[in-house]
Amino acid sequence: MVLVTGLKEEYGRLKLYIDGQWKESKSERTQPIYDPGKGVPIGEVPFALKEEVDEAVQTAVYAFDKWSQVPITERVKYLFRMKQVFEEHLIELAAVNTQNHGKTLEESKGDLRRAIDNIDSAISVAYTLAKGENLDQISPGIDEYMVKEPLGVFGIICPFNFPIMIPFWFIPYAIVLGNTVVIKPSEITPIPMDYVMHLLEEEVKLPSGVINMVHGSKETVEAIISHKDIQGVTFVGSSPVAKYVYKLAGEHGKRVIAQGGAKNSIVVMPDADLSLTIPAAISSFFGNTGQRCLAGANLIPIGKIHEEVVRKFSSAAGQIKIGHGLDEKTQMGPLVNERAKNKVIGYIEKGLEEGAKPVLDGKDVKIDEYPLGFYLGPTIFDEVSPDMAIARDEIFGPVASVIHAENLDEAIEVINKNTNYGNMACIFTTSGRNAREFRRRVNAGNIGINLGVAAPAANFPFAGRRESFYGILHAQIDTVEFFTDKKVIIERW
Repeated sequence: MVLVTGLKEEYGRLKLYIDGQWKESKSERTQPIYDPGKGVPIGEVPFALKEEVDEAVQTAVYAFDKWSQVPITERVKYLFRMKQVFEEHLIELAAVNTQNHGKTLEESKGDLRRAIDNIDSAISVAYTLAKGENLDQISPGIDEYMVKEPLGVFGIICPFNFPIMIPFWFIPYAIVLGNTVVIKPSEITPIPMDYVMHLLEEEVKLPSGVINMVHGSKETVEAIISHKDIQGVTFVGSSPVAKYVYKLAGEHGKRVIAQGGAKNSIVVMPDADLSLTIPAAISSFFGNTGQRCLAGANLIPIGKIHEEVVRKFSSAAGQIKIGHGLDEKTQMGPLVNERAKNKVIGYIEKGLEEGAKPVLDGKDVKIDEYPLGFYLGPTIFDEVSPDMAIARDEIFGPVASVIHAENLDEAIEVINKNTNYGNMACIFTTSGRNAREFRRRVNAGNIGINLGVAAPAANFPFAGRRESFYGILHAQIDTVEFFTDKKVIIERW
C-alpha cells in the first residue's frame, strides 16, 4: 500500500530561482531526474550557464545591502514562519524527498525533523551567539567592544543523499545572521529543494534575492566558488570532491566548509547487549540504503562474540523488506540511480575477488512491481581483512564488511590506520572503561556509545576529521562563526 498519493508523475524542466522569480535557464545542457524506486525519469534539470550564476550572485549582492540592515529581531521572524511552513507541509515534503531520492518515507520524515531542528537552532542563535562582547575602561577613558557582522553572499553546494536536510544545516544560520545565499542542489536530486523554494516563496515571503537557486554540476560549482562576490562556500559530498572544493576555494581566497565521505566502523565488545546492538547496527548499515556519511561500513566484533554477531546480524538483514520508499511495508528503498547501483555491485564483485566470505548477497534483488528500479539488498561479507578495498573504500551502499579483532586495541588500530577517513566510529559495550578508552583514542569526529548513528544535534557541530572534513569550522552551529566576521571597536570620548 502506498502511503502518499497525489504526487506529480512529471515535473518537467526545472527552473532557476533568481531575485524572487522563476526563470528558464538558457542552457542547452540538461540531465534527467529519476524516481529511483520506479527507475523512470520524472523531470529534467538544466545546467546553468556561467552568466546565470553571475546573475544569481549579483542579485544576492544587491539584496545583502538591504537584508543586512534589517534588525535581527525582524530577520528571525522569517525563520519562525519557515519552521511553521515545514511543520505544516512535512508529509508532502517528505514524500517528494522520497520520490526523488528513494529512501523510505519514515527516513524522509526524519530528514525533515533534522532540518526543522536547525531552523530552531538558528532562531536561538539570533538571541544568543550572534551577540558581541564589550569591556569597559580598558584604559583611562577608553572602551572596547566587538560585534559580529555578516559578510555578504555565500554559496551552498548540496549532496544528493539528503536533498533538504543538509541545505538547512546552513541556510537558516546564513540568513538570520544577515547574509544572502545562492544554493546549488544536487543535479541528481534537485526536486525536493525546488519544492521547498516554492513554499518559501509562497508562504515565507523572504525579500527578493535573499535566497537564490541555480542548478548544474561541476562547472556551476566552479562558477560559484570563483565568483569575486562570493564570500565563502559550504559543501557536503564525497571526499575527493570536498578536497577539490577546499583547494579551489583556497585559491580564490574564500571561506569554506567542506564535509567529505566516510568509512565508519562499529565495534561490538563481548559484553555488549546484542538485543540492542543488532537492531542499531541494522539501522546504521542499511538505513538510507547505506547512502549516508554516518552509515556503518565495517563491523568489528571482538573475540569469541564474532560468530554470534555475524549470525544474528545477517539473519536480521535478510528479513529487511525492500521496495519503493512510499510503500508502507518498505524498510529499505533503492539506490539513488543506476550509476550508484553499478558502483556498489562493482564493490561486491571486488569483495568476492579479494577472498571475503559472502554471508548475504543482495545484488540480485528484484522488485516485481518495479522491474526498472535501482534496487539492491543488504550484502554482508565475513572474513574481511583490513587491507581489502571493501574495508578501506567508501562504498556508499548497503554493504557490510565484518572484520575480526581479538581485542579493543586491535579494533582501534584498524579504525585509526585502516583508512584516511574520520567521520564516525561507534562501540557497543556495557563497560565504562571500554567506552572511555574508545572515545578518547579513536581519531574520528563523531563517536557513538551504544548507538549506531552518532548524528549530532543541531546545536552541536557536525564533526569530522582527516579526509572526512576540510576546513576549520563544521556544519550546523559552527556556522555562526563561518557566516560572520568580528569587528573590534576601540573608542574614547
